[in-house]
Amino acid sequence: MGYRVRKRLALVILLVGLPFYIGAVWGIMGALDRPPIWVEFLVYVGLGFLWMLPFRFIFRGIGRADPDAPPAQDD
Repeated sequence: MGYRVRKRLALVILLVGLPFYIGAVWGIMGALDRPPIWVEFLVYVGLGFLWMLPFRFIFRGIGRADPDAPPAQDD
């Protein structure tokens, strides 16, 4: 997968997928009985890290310069 495709896919995941995931977690946690606050905090922190595990490959190196771009000429 090329750098530009990964960069666009990362943007779609952050703008569409992440709000959907937050809404789903919020709805599921709202449907359950409220656990103690420390358990609820641990669940939210754990799920906050869980969403990004499948997308590690896509987000890796996105903030760096395009490795496929031709080198810039200094004239």
